[in-house]
Amino acid sequence: MYGRCDQSQVDKEIGSSVSHTNIPTQSKTRHNREEQGTTAAQLPEETSRPLNPTNPGPRPGRHRRPMTAPNTPREKRAKIKKVLITTLTVLLILGILAIAAYFIKNLIESKYFFCTRSVKFIPLDKTCDGHIDCAGAEDEITCMTTFKVNTTFPVRLQSNDQVLQVYSPDSGWRTVCADDWTQAHTQTACTQLGYTMKPTSKNILVSSLMSPMKTGPFTAVRPGTSNTPIQQATADRSVCNSGSVVSLSCSDCGKVGPEHRIVGGTDTSIDHWPWQVSLQRSGQHTCGGSLVSPRWVVTAAHCFTGNNRELRQWAVVSGQTNIITLGGSSVDRVIVNGDYNAETNDYDIALMRLTRPITVSDIRRPVCLPPKDYIITAGTYMTVTGWGYQRENGAVSDILQEANVPLIAQSACSSYTLYGSAITNRMLCAGFPEGKVDACQGDSGGPLVHITESNWNLVGVVSWGVGCARKGKPGVYSNVEMMLNWIQTVIEKHP
Repeated sequence: MYGRCDQSQVDKEIGSSVSHTNIPTQSKTRHNREEQGTTAAQLPEETSRPLNPTNPGPRPGRHRRPMTAPNTPREKRAKIKKVLITTLTVLLILGILAIAAYFIKNLIESKYFFCTRSVKFIPLDKTCDGHIDCAGAEDEITCMTTFKVNTTFPVRLQSNDQVLQVYSPDSGWRTVCADDWTQAHTQTACTQLGYTMKPTSKNILVSSLMSPMKTGPFTAVRPGTSNTPIQQATADRSVCNSGSVVSLSCSDCGKVGPEHRIVGGTDTSIDHWPWQVSLQRSGQHTCGGSLVSPRWVVTAAHCFTGNNRELRQWAVVSGQTNIITLGGSSVDRVIVNGDYNAETNDYDIALMRLTRPITVSDIRRPVCLPPKDYIITAGTYMTVTGWGYQRENGAVSDILQEANVPLIAQSACSSYTLYGSAITNRMLCAGFPEGKVDACQGDSGGPLVHITESNWNLVGVVSWGVGCARKGKPGVYSNVEMMLNWIQTVIEKHP
């Protein structure tokens, strides 16, 4: 039943509604106040707050992130490709600039010497000429030197048996008995001889020696002299009480794995001939050489004639089958035999000292120096290696070459049919009567080696010849055995 509502009840309900909901009643109560008078005074004051407020807008200073469509996989790949192309282009340009700078530097250094203190260039032919052209004499400091030997190096290994001998001015050469010999003596003697790596010794019966050595003279070490130079640590003996003498193996030199152009040669690998090095002047292969210790290289004296005397021009590249011009070792000494004669090529030998020793490995390993009276008979095959011309007036080979050539008797090589009096005792010849196989330009200074048991020995250094591989004109090599005294003295005096 519907009835009329009491006004007070209405007011009560309205007030209750306002107090519970706290909702402004501007629009709903305005006509009530006009009609009801005093009752309207009891209602809340009007407010501008909206009845149904919406969500608040963004706060000042904060903005919504604009909505964009995500990149598609195709667009992402295109973007990555663009970055890669840009990066590769930059690297290519930098590489080209670096290579250009390297060749420009080498070109300049091949013709000029830069004086760092006086900041100027001088022609290379003004370096190492005895006249100071740079402040602080820079142009005369780092130069090739010569060295003559007028003494006898007091320790040597004799014959293919590597028998130890010592020298004194009073007694001459004496063979060292195995009496009281120790490993410490082995270390001392090998240190005197140069390169030392895992030195060992063994005893050889006197009765098995070559005839001239069987009867002495002998010497033996005194007790308590293990650190004394061997020639000073010994006393003469008429016989060896032990019946044996000392044989030394001072290093792991000349050892390579199983064996598997030089004109008429064949391609080879550096791990077959790990002592072979390339001597490079201003970035150009000029000569070959042989490591005889981690720091010393044997080569030819004629490689340093003319404008080739300034050390900073030179680098030694080791451990490479192919010719490269990067990563070579710098050189702090070049010492040429003081008896070298450029006209006759006699005493054609030199030593280069690396600024830092190489690390011995399968591709970098010294070759053995031969003992005194190293016996090789005529016709014995030896191996010559290098990157020299593959034909006369040709070009340098990119790949290391090897060739086997037989030894020619000294009497035959010095006969009038071959080279006559041009051959001295400091030279030996190797090759074929018909030619065809020979060392050539660019091989100069490189090794001629021969193997005994498992060790390769440096027998010769590529020196000279008439043409390359010509009939009746074999290659001529510096005889290393005849210059052992000079080699060992230089190494001892320039540690």
